[in-house]
Amino acid sequence: MELIRDIKKIYANYNFKTQIIVASVRNPMHVVNAALIGADIATIPYLVIEQLIKHPLTDIGINRFLEDFKKIPQRNNAK
Repeated sequence: MELIRDIKKIYANYNFKTQIIVASVRNPMHVVNAALIGADIATIPYLVIEQLIKHPLTDIGINRFLEDFKKIPQRNNAK
């Protein structure tokens, strides 16, 4: 990621009008670092995208929400 940071600085120094694409992303931290550096585009494998959105606390929160929703009395709107 240091290389991307250097390239971005060089482009800024010379006012180049271009976008930076980060490739060979292998884990979620690569995505985070690319964003922090200011990359314009990142090619991200599906597995890494899944890892970015998967978190144990998210699963717990969703399960709690679903259990709470089941406790709400349902109205019968059929006519």
